[in-house]
Amino acid sequence: MDKRAIGIFDSGVGGLTVFSEIRKNMPNENIIYLGDTANFPYGNRSKKEIIEFAIENTKKLVIQNAKIIVIACGTVTSQAIDVLHEKFDIPIIGIIEPTVEYIKNQNIKEIGVIATEGTIRSGAWEKTLKENIKGISVVNKACPMLATIAEEGRAESEEGKAAIKEYMEPFKQNNIKQIILGCTHFPIYEKIIKEEMGYDIELINTGVTVSEYVKKFLEDNKLNNIGKNSKQYIYLTKPEREFKNIAKNIMKVDIDIMEINNKITPKC
Repeated sequence: MDKRAIGIFDSGVGGLTVFSEIRKNMPNENIIYLGDTANFPYGNRSKKEIIEFAIENTKKLVIQNAKIIVIACGTVTSQAIDVLHEKFDIPIIGIIEPTVEYIKNQNIKEIGVIATEGTIRSGAWEKTLKENIKGISVVNKACPMLATIAEEGRAESEEGKAAIKEYMEPFKQNNIKQIILGCTHFPIYEKIIKEEMGYDIELINTGVTVSEYVKKFLEDNKLNNIGKNSKQYIYLTKPEREFKNIAKNIMKVDIDIMEINNKITPKC
């Protein structure tokens, strides 16, 4: 049994879609979530900046004695995970590998990917998919507006719906029936995407695939916590006005049970 916390970080509120699935799938685990709201959004940042932010976030979670770190961010996963593996002697898991493993077992031959500009520009999703799944066809679409709209709590606004309508056009044209939500903010748009694309569309939520992957990893390496009375902490690098309300909607529980602060102080 290992009581140390699972550390999770993202640029803002989006990674809570991963946090929520991990919390639901592993209720005994202590969790520390770090939202780097001071540097949001990551999607239009240079690779150098993203690596710098990723290193700093990882350091903060390592100081908290995290037993594993989950990068709940497609942009960081696509551009910085290799650097983090080199710099830190701790298991670090991004959102791409677990999701590709899931898809590999589903016999999917055509798939869409929506993500930030930086992630799509890196080609990481398409490269990893094609390396692991022979003959798969990938349709990519950068969605630069979605993370910011979600972070501001306006996903269901007319602006949010118009953006989804525009971004879904390539998938309609290619009759794509499975789409990877390649940014952790994007599950917030699941209902709107299904209304636009039809309810037979499969939206692959990276939070679900990552939570299953992490659970198995902890069990296989005897790092799981079988105790009770788990604790969860949420920290931000900069206070954000809408964060608490959006977090409550994502987590489906009263966010008051968690501490939101701009400093990390306790250790699990």
